[in-house]
Amino acid sequence: MYRDPSSDLAGEPGAVGPSHAPTYAAAWDRAFGHLDGEALLEAMITRVFPGRIALVSSFGAEAAVLLDMVARIDRSVPVLFLDTGKHFDATLTYRDVLVRRFGLIDVRSLRPDPADLRHVDPDGNLHRHDPDMCCHIRKVAPLERALSGFDAWITGRKRFQGTDRSKIEPVEVADNRVKINPLAGWTAARIDEAFRHRGLPRHPLFDNGFLSIGCEPCTRRVRDGEDSRSGRWAGFGKTECGIHLPSEPAARSH
Repeated sequence: MYRDPSSDLAGEPGAVGPSHAPTYAAAWDRAFGHLDGEALLEAMITRVFPGRIALVSSFGAEAAVLLDMVARIDRSVPVLFLDTGKHFDATLTYRDVLVRRFGLIDVRSLRPDPADLRHVDPDGNLHRHDPDMCCHIRKVAPLERALSGFDAWITGRKRFQGTDRSKIEPVEVADNRVKINPLAGWTAARIDEAFRHRGLPRHPLFDNGFLSIGCEPCTRRVRDGEDSRSGRWAGFGKTECGIHLPSEPAARSH
């Protein structure tokens, strides 16, 4: 159990479960909101949410940086992978490469409910006419079920990715659960430097112009001048799969 932040011991707040996350968000932000990257992760994984935090990873174009950071802190942190059944083969291969490289010991593949697929997407073509519903049954619903046992989760979202991500904060609250975005303020150049400095392998499709990689039917190359997520759900006016609910930044009181 975590201690009550009202004790103000070392300025560190405690966790009291998802239902109280909005109340304690400001305290968490006072203690850790100035951190980012590995420093923020270390605080959240080992001090604030030990055993109650998970990393959600797509094993996509930039995922190796965050996975490497988490593995250096604690290789046993659960890594949740949304195995939609529509991924590029290259993504599944890359996932296996990174899992071995980082020694991750608790990677969980979240799959859609077979009953949902039979009822809503029996021919596997739902993405062609209703990508929102396709994402819901293949990503949103499986993740909601998987996160029920956690107080906080880690994402790889960054402001430079544009669209709805341009104002994200390192610590947010969504659906009464804390969401940690350690790379929120990182630039594309800083991500590239992290790959070089850490000697990390790139996703096999990255050098072919796939700067944001999701399910194969709904991902294309990014054209010159486009933001990195323009290749996702092209033609549908859609930029998010739906797993990132509207979030509130941890209220700052300083």
